[in-house]
Amino acid sequence: MLDTTGPRVGCGAAIMDRDGRILLLRRLRGLEAGCWGLPGGKVDPYETTAHATEREIAEELGITIQARDLLCLVEEMDAIGGHHWVSPVYLVKSWLGTPRLMEPDKHEGPQWFAPGSLPDRLTTPTCQALTALQRRAAG
Repeated sequence: MLDTTGPRVGCGAAIMDRDGRILLLRRLRGLEAGCWGLPGGKVDPYETTAHATEREIAEELGITIQARDLLCLVEEMDAIGGHHWVSPVYLVKSWLGTPRLMEPDKHEGPQWFAPGSLPDRLTTPTCQALTALQRRAAG
């Protein structure tokens, strides 16, 4: 069924540790169930994308972040499936707390992955964010 209400706004965080590993969650339902992806979610009405990212990360991982460094803008469109998402992804290299699974009905993990050891099944937004990370690292 085609969604004619227009694009929806999401948000995400590419959380990197000191060793250059990225933190991913495995989706259990919805779009791209079974795939590993960045933590994040939906932006509520009248909420900034930075605040939504901070809220979603606290809800999903139980940590406090500051969403300040915009990594990329992810656009995910599926006319057949009726989905159109526009989502800023923030690069996060410091946080307060220890990442842990807060929504076991929605995700598995979290798990850290080195750039050369990423899982085979990644969400589309995660692939786009990883490309942006590679571009940034190249200079």
